Parts: sequence; C-alpha cells; structure tokens
Amino acid sequence: MAAVEQQSVRSKGRWKAPGWLRCVWLVAVLVSSVSTDQTEEYLKREHSLSKPYQGVGSSASSLWDLSGNVLVTPQYVRLTPDQQSKQGAIWNRLPCYLRDWELQVHFKIHGQGKKNLNGDGFAIWYTKERMQQGPVFGSKDNFFGLGIFVDTYPNEEKQHEVSKKRYTPGNQRVFPYVSAMVSNGSLTYDHSRDGRPTELGGCTAMVRNLNHDTFLVIRYVKRRLTVMLDIDGKQEWRDCLDVPGVRLPRGYYFGSSAVTGDLSDNHDVISLKLYQITVERSPAEEKMDKEVFIPSVDNMKLPGVDDSSEGMSGFAIFLIVFFSLLGLVFAGVILLIVYSKWQERSRKRFY
Repeated sequence: MAAVEQQSVRSKGRWKAPGWLRCVWLVAVLVSSVSTDQTEEYLKREHSLSKPYQGVGSSASSLWDLSGNVLVTPQYVRLTPDQQSKQGAIWNRLPCYLRDWELQVHFKIHGQGKKNLNGDGFAIWYTKERMQQGPVFGSKDNFFGLGIFVDTYPNEEKQHEVSKKRYTPGNQRVFPYVSAMVSNGSLTYDHSRDGRPTELGGCTAMVRNLNHDTFLVIRYVKRRLTVMLDIDGKQEWRDCLDVPGVRLPRGYYFGSSAVTGDLSDNHDVISLKLYQITVERSPAEEKMDKEVFIPSVDNMKLPGVDDSSEGMSGFAIFLIVFFSLLGLVFAGVILLIVYSKWQERSRKRFY
C-alpha cells in the first residue's frame, strides 16, 4: 500500500503533456523511424523525360537536346527509324549533381528484321561529354563516365563465321545483350568483339518485337552500380549486373543514343525517369565516400590501360626521391665548406 501511495505521489509531481502534443510527438517518431530504416526516392523532373515531351527541342526552355535522325511523337522519342545508316541521340541539358540516383528507362526495340538480321542497338549514357556523335551506338568513343549498351547484333560471332575460325559454344552469347562500361577517357569500345575487353558485366535480354512494355533500371547507390530488367511482362525486376566500387564524378550528363548500319531497327525511348535516392551513411562510409574526378572502379584495373604506365610512374617517383636526397646531401656539403671557410677568415681577422 505504501508503494502504491509513493507511486501516486511521484505521478502527481510529473508534468503530463496535452493529448495533441503527444500525438504530434508520436507522428514525429514514426516519420523519423521510417526515414532512417528505408531509402527515399524523389523524382527529379529536370533530369526526366516523359510524355508529352514538352521540354524537348531547340527552344531556350527545353531540358533535352536532339541530334541526328530523332523523331518526337506524342507516344515516343524515336532515336532511329527502321532504316539503314541512321543515328540519333537525346541529351539532358542540365548536369546531374546527385550522389545516389536511379534511372528508369522505358524503351521499345522493334523492326522488320528477324533473328540476327537487325541492329545495331542503343545506349544510355552518364558522361562528361554530350551531343557528340561517334561510333559507339551513335555517340563519342573514349568517353568519360558510364555507358549501358543494349546490343542487338553479334559482331564477334559473325566475324568468326566469316573467317571460319573455331568458335567454342562457351564463348558465345545470346543477343540482344546488355552490358556496362566505365571509361576514364582512355578506353576504346571494341565493336568487333561486342565490347568484351572493356565490359564490367552483362546479361542476355530478349527485348525485340515484344507486345508488352520493356524496362531497364540503372541504380547507383553508395558507389554500387546495379542494372535490372523488366522485359517479361511480369512487372518484376530481374538482376542483370551488380558491380561494387564504381566511382562516378558528379556533374555529368544523362543521354541516350542509337545507331543502325547495314541492318536496322526502330529504337524508341518512351520515358527516362531519374530518381534521387536518399540513404543513410555511417561516419566511416562518409569518410570513404569522397568526391571523385575521374571515373574508376575499385580493386579493378580498367581494361585497356597499360600496366607499364603504373610501373613507370613508380620508377619515376623513386628517381625523383633519390635525386632529391642526393641534391640535399650535395647542398649540405657545399654549405659546410662555405661555413668552414667563413670561420677560417673570421679567425684571421683577430690575429
């Protein structure tokens, strides 16, 4: 009984918050707990492209620039028609400074060609350069940044057939094929080998002439690059590639380009939707996640870079340090001699 009375006395002395204030506090706690446990996504309209494509064109207020044989309709942006030797590209005018992001690409590839009688494919870009035509799916080679390629024509396989060389089934790929490439400006995309020497990873993607929508998502969170596909009409993402330690500078541009050669396809972009991803980082992750200025991949030498350059740079540093120390020793000896001469002259003045 005494314990009960003592408890009631303590409760009388404690201030009780009003009901409305406790409700506000409870809502705040719930919101904070949700934001700390889950990532948040925000659509960035200035970096997104969607129907009816009002911000596309040559006007001063446009957010997207066009080049080549691009055709804009109310339903899609056609990068190339199903005709030979066509090229087209669309580029965002604003550089992206997001640290973590996700780009969802709604696209369609279709044409009259059957099996492998079609080409060549299209690319999604996040690069330093923009609006520069070139041989890599209609855009510049030796680029800085990231390229995701949807390749619909097997160049390497056809070359082996023409040359009648032995082509083992283990080396074959099923096309169309999706791959990723990170370039530091010194790498060249090898068309004859379908980009294999510079590829970070990839997967087969049967995306041509489908009656349902096809999607591709590129996710870049905490230096991890992930590409997933939804091409089976089941509204489910399936993994294509997952590469940790990818370091991409901020301030690059998003774009998409396509090209046809002797074979062709319609390459349609229906939407590009960029989402800002908000994720929590530990102090250790913040320390590790510093600003980068040259694209690279951790623990992986980017293919195409000669090892001798690293060896020469180390040897050059050794020579610089060696001759610097030698120079310091030489300078010290000179100073010691000069000081001895000065002392000797000082003694003669006193005698």
